Amino acid sequence: MASDSSPASVPATTATVTTAVPARLDRLPWSRWHWMIVIGLGTVWILDGLEVTIVGNVAGRLAEEGSGLDITAAQVTGIAAALYVAGACTGALFFGWLTDRYGRKKLFMVTLAVYLGATAMTALSFESWWFFLFRFLTGFGIGGEYAAINSAIDELIPSLYRGRVDLIINGSYWLGAIGGALLSVVLLDTAIFPKDLGWRLSFALGVVLGLVILLVRRHVPESPRWQFIHGKEEDAEALVSSVEREIEREKGEPLPPPAGEITIHQRKGIGFGLIAKTVFGRYPRRAFLGLSLFIGQAFLYNAVTFGFGTILITFFDVPTGHTGYYFAVIAAGNFLGPLLLGKLFDTVGRRIMISSTYLVSGLLLFATAWLFDRGSLTATTMTAWWCVVLFFASAGASSAYLTVSEIFPMETRAMAIAFFYALGTAAGGISGPLIFADLTESGVVGDTALAFRIGAALMCAAGVVAAFLAVKAERRSLEDIAEPLSVAKPAAPAGPA
Repeated sequence: MASDSSPASVPATTATVTTAVPARLDRLPWSRWHWMIVIGLGTVWILDGLEVTIVGNVAGRLAEEGSGLDITAAQVTGIAAALYVAGACTGALFFGWLTDRYGRKKLFMVTLAVYLGATAMTALSFESWWFFLFRFLTGFGIGGEYAAINSAIDELIPSLYRGRVDLIINGSYWLGAIGGALLSVVLLDTAIFPKDLGWRLSFALGVVLGLVILLVRRHVPESPRWQFIHGKEEDAEALVSSVEREIEREKGEPLPPPAGEITIHQRKGIGFGLIAKTVFGRYPRRAFLGLSLFIGQAFLYNAVTFGFGTILITFFDVPTGHTGYYFAVIAAGNFLGPLLLGKLFDTVGRRIMISSTYLVSGLLLFATAWLFDRGSLTATTMTAWWCVVLFFASAGASSAYLTVSEIFPMETRAMAIAFFYALGTAAGGISGPLIFADLTESGVVGDTALAFRIGAALMCAAGVVAAFLAVKAERRSLEDIAEPLSVAKPAAPAGPA
């Protein structure tokens, strides 16, 4: 494995320790403790999906007279969506650095609190600038969530299950999307709620659900891998020992011995210079892979799904209050992809599954664009095509987060997730909604078909990159995939006297 032996790679340390914590975590069987991790960390994606979907579906309502806001549908799906993504990119970088420095647990509590506060303030919007500001701050919180949670998931879940669990947790976003789509049908029904109240209640509901998640998340522990590197080896040993005892009681049999130990130089933090040197100097092929995967999926999702409701209204005359039904269908396809394909990423392997999900979804999207351009689709058949496209695309998109969270060293994990999420999402997620809002607002079929083709081309390009560069990380420990920067090197043999 490549190494960096320059003096800059080993800053001042507090101690050198030998530990079996990674091997002890990786050999654990699936248990109730792991379910607690999944529920505590994964449920926020449901909340994110709920809120983003509601925003997309209420765009038409917000633009109507009497909504309480002077704003257009294009501003909601364009400017507001771009600001949300810009906030997410900024938050990912800011909180990603803090996560690597101060720990996973502290930051995934802070980021959820930021997310909830901004969502609550969005519900109180009275002017468009207020709505734009708190969409940015909501994204700021959720960007931090991506960095803190994905790093914690991979460090706590055994290597045998890491791929499928990571994919399903990231894919759970679409369970929230289903809920948001169906809720928007009720909340936008003016026979039940006034025009200026229903959309506000949708954001308020997200706050209530988020508070419940905050209570559950308190029980999720700090990452023992982070602890033993940052001078808290006693806490790491105590935590893993308690988990082992709990699982042995649950299973009724002793655990097998761990596979090995690792010796590391403990450190308090890591600078941006060393992070950049590691990611781009030590692992340039992996860096290009991560960037390609994120740009492909970000453009497709942020450019297309943000405007799905507008497409239905503009081209198929679907009533504003009914778009949620259609979105619930494609959201179901999105969730089923990671759920049904996730296990294959651990068995068939990362390279085959990542490249094939990207390529298949891209080719199907090209076919959808062709049919749409010919006028061969209805609202129902368009939704059916999108459901199939996103079944594969969702598994591929979730694998992008899995990839960058496991192919770089432990000390850079959260920051690597943040960097690739921010750069890839900025490229596809900020420009995408702005371009796509203009294309769909024009009402010209060819303009919207062009946006589909651009997204399809980027997905296919990322699939080709993955076919050559994806790392065979299935069932391997994180420390084997990317050696920690803090690992203690054997002393060089003495030369002749």
